[in-house]
Amino acid sequence: MTIFIIRRLMQSVVVLFSMSVIVFFGVFAIGNPADILIAPDATQEERDIAIVRLGLDQPLWKQYGSFVVNALQGDMGQSFVFSEPALKLIMKRAPATLELAFTALLVTVLFGIGAGIWCGLKPDALSSRGIMVGSILGFSIPHFWQGLVLIMLFSVYLGWLPAGGRGETGELFGITTSMATMDGIRHLILPAINLSLFKTALITRLTRAGTREAMLMDYIKYARAKGLSPRRIVGVHLLKNIMIPIITVLGMEFGRVIAFAVITETIFAWPGMGKLIIDSINVLDRPVIVAYLMVVVSMFIVINLVVDILYTVLDPRVRIDEVGT
Repeated sequence: MTIFIIRRLMQSVVVLFSMSVIVFFGVFAIGNPADILIAPDATQEERDIAIVRLGLDQPLWKQYGSFVVNALQGDMGQSFVFSEPALKLIMKRAPATLELAFTALLVTVLFGIGAGIWCGLKPDALSSRGIMVGSILGFSIPHFWQGLVLIMLFSVYLGWLPAGGRGETGELFGITTSMATMDGIRHLILPAINLSLFKTALITRLTRAGTREAMLMDYIKYARAKGLSPRRIVGVHLLKNIMIPIITVLGMEFGRVIAFAVITETIFAWPGMGKLIIDSINVLDRPVIVAYLMVVVSMFIVINLVVDILYTVLDPRVRIDEVGT
């Protein structure tokens, strides 16, 4: 396992370097921040001073070289707008995004796996057919429209839940979170549901397919012949054998939830990394954009590594070296 982890870390360095080139030159090719950040009525002398202060007077290759040197020391640059380290700004917003992502993932696991197993065990039941129709809607409805409908229904018409913001936060196990207060939980419900609906539909259909396939296997028939209870058959024999593909998808989808929470955070005014990146794109705050994308890429790499290691925990027959290849 040690050799596998070392090999994956070396691959990660190559991926991070490649992404830094793509992200840096891609972001720096879409426009000139000086046109947005410098007042239109500024004199040419004031404009030149601002350009030098922002480091935009250097050739692009030299700017990238400075970025790499500073990034290796943990410095992703200084925000043009906030005059703070870009990485510090992202880390301030990261807890809110991770809280939303973990809650959405929890909703996906609880409802997606449970509904998928039910549909797989009772495929002809009316409730199963209704769940599968609902999963099609979960795939089809755009996130932004779905979020607006949730706000109109539960906030405007019914008045049950707040339409936006993070609400009151508190300390829970030494972590500042919305889940420590009732007001924070009420603010968390709608964005978490909006972010989880597509993932729940995906996991439901994947679990249903795995359940229907596994129920035809000999080990399930043998467990029934031994007289084991249906709960034990499902909880031990069935669930353990269908979890590997589900874990793979959940790992990838968790990374996507973090990366693509932008729409949900914008609609519900959730103060996370997604809201920050949208605001930064609007003003071409390049250091924040680059730092955000590099952080997201790093998260994907870590999540994939954790998923590969979990394979061996769920199924010892799968050797870690085989997973790596």
